[in-house]
Amino acid sequence: MKNLPASLIPTPIPTSILTLILPLILTLTLPPLLFSGSLSAKSFMPGEEATGRWNLTIERDAGSYPGWLEITGSGFHTLTGSYVGYEGSARPVSHIAYDAETGTYSFAIPPQWKDPGTDLKFNFRLDGDLLEGTIDVGDERLSWTAVRAPDLVRETPPVWGEPHSLLDDEMSRWIIPENNRFRMVDGILVNEDVGGNLVSKETFDDFKIHATFRYPEGSNSGIYLRGRYEVQIMDNYGEPPDNLIMGGIYGFIEPSVNAAKKAGEWQTLDVTLVGRHVTVVLNGVAIIINRPIPGTTGGALDSNEGLPGPVMIQGDHGPVEFKKLIVTPGINR
Repeated sequence: MKNLPASLIPTPIPTSILTLILPLILTLTLPPLLFSGSLSAKSFMPGEEATGRWNLTIERDAGSYPGWLEITGSGFHTLTGSYVGYEGSARPVSHIAYDAETGTYSFAIPPQWKDPGTDLKFNFRLDGDLLEGTIDVGDERLSWTAVRAPDLVRETPPVWGEPHSLLDDEMSRWIIPENNRFRMVDGILVNEDVGGNLVSKETFDDFKIHATFRYPEGSNSGIYLRGRYEVQIMDNYGEPPDNLIMGGIYGFIEPSVNAAKKAGEWQTLDVTLVGRHVTVVLNGVAIIINRPIPGTTGGALDSNEGLPGPVMIQGDHGPVEFKKLIVTPGINR
């Protein structure tokens, strides 16, 4: 073999330089798992066992009512969340305190639609996979329990059954409230004034509903899916989208656009609910596409998200008319 020219013979790297660069070479070339312990390990947050979404049952003298609570971690040290009571929209909880010695959680949120000065003060504990606690509202103390909310994941798409109308002249498909203001007029379901909510006798798991409706200027109504998730019907033509406008899921999901018509015009609404995923088409425009509903909305009938539920038409906010209400149930579950 011929000797290489001196210019091609590699110059040895001094030992002092090797000492400096060898750790860097090892860091870049050895498997990441050898060095991941302190960099990727998740720090334990005190109280994080309660993180997740919870379905609340709140007791008071007149009976129980539903609620919803989400507990999340913010960074390595702070618990935050969101809360929905019997009425109103989802409200952020900026800090949930946890006392490791007693195992108790606590937070407070201001009133939403009530008079100021009546903060809701929560105290609760985690017992196995159940939350138990109290809510102090002024001088009143309410007890409540909560179970983890189901994920409602569907492994296969639904097979749709036969569509059928919820409207007939005798209103035979509905549970009529004591303060009912709904009546049938020439084949149209009319809510003349503020009154009770209509609840269907039939309950549904996955389903589709088509509504043709109109309302007078300034009115407000809604359709509750399984009696738990309100799709807004409200006079807000031309307003920017948010979760309070027409077709939004109250307090949770805002439409991509405001496709509402002016008050007094007939409008169409098509809603598909599969598991907790919802698609809303308003006046032919897809405004919500396969979005998950996090939990129950204000005014829900109950918090039993894992069970079938009825269609509920909101009648306690304002007048509304329905020319069509057609449901198509899923039949493969």
